[in-house]
Amino acid sequence: MGSRMTRQQVRAQALQAFQASLDEMVPVDETKPLKGRRFGDWEDQLEGLIRKVSPVLLEGRQALEDNAQVDDGGRCPHCLSGNTYLEKQATRQKRHGPHGASEVVAQQARCRDCGGSFSPSTP
Repeated sequence: MGSRMTRQQVRAQALQAFQASLDEMVPVDETKPLKGRRFGDWEDQLEGLIRKVSPVLLEGRQALEDNAQVDDGGRCPHCLSGNTYLEKQATRQKRHGPHGASEVVAQQARCRDCGGSFSPSTP
């Protein structure tokens, strides 16, 4: 099946998240005061921007992968059997990186031969 989103969708979501964070840091409205007085304050604001935008980009990037959504379970990584099936419901998994947590969607598969469980759609 392939990716769950288009590049245009991922870019639009990332730009929207960036724009919202930028508007907090440097408001377009000249009457709104800028926050912070010291360089360290600005660095903290930038780190906040990164923490808000990076999950959107990482989750979107994962949704663009060819294996983001598959039609069958493929081969079992435990016993290499092709006798697998996809379970009905995908799961959401948290991934923690240097800029906070991201959530990835992973389909689950099970092997009929060895009973092993695995995700064919998680990079």
